[in-house]
Amino acid sequence: MPTDLTPVIHACARWLLAAYPPPAGALSRALAEAQARQAAELAAHLRYPTSLDVQLLHLCGPGGADQLDARTGHGPHEDVSAWRTWVDETVVSWAACLLSDRSVAVQAQQVVAATEHRIDTSGLRRLVDPGTHDSEATVLLRHPDLVGPVAALHRSQLLELLHVEAAGTA
Repeated sequence: MPTDLTPVIHACARWLLAAYPPPAGALSRALAEAQARQAAELAAHLRYPTSLDVQLLHLCGPGGADQLDARTGHGPHEDVSAWRTWVDETVVSWAACLLSDRSVAVQAQQVVAATEHRIDTSGLRRLVDPGTHDSEATVLLRHPDLVGPVAALHRSQLLELLHVEAAGTA
């Protein structure tokens, strides 16, 4: 049974970039994609903290982008690409929270180290400490008012998870 979160991470990052596109230019696109992927990766590892969780995800599926599109009004409604079936609403919502609130991203980075995945969080610099070019490339993706409706979908669950996990590791 697969234990890889790559399809979900890729699909969620792609949905975020389609809903909140970067400014024109290859550099902006690359920087925005890196940050969306980092946020989706961190969110996915928090959402599916064990290999059993990932196996269940592969067995049942993440739900797809249709509900998220319907709830938010974002997304290419006529696009029926296969990648859209791997979008996980909770992962997208949590990624939006991480992108729009640096303190939540920093706390999530610390908490994910306690999961079974044990990902190397040192590579998440663009997410937790974006430079000027990073911020310019994600002006829409990081804007709290713009991503607010998506982030609000599952923010309380993320904050509860981070608080419980942070309290448990202290």
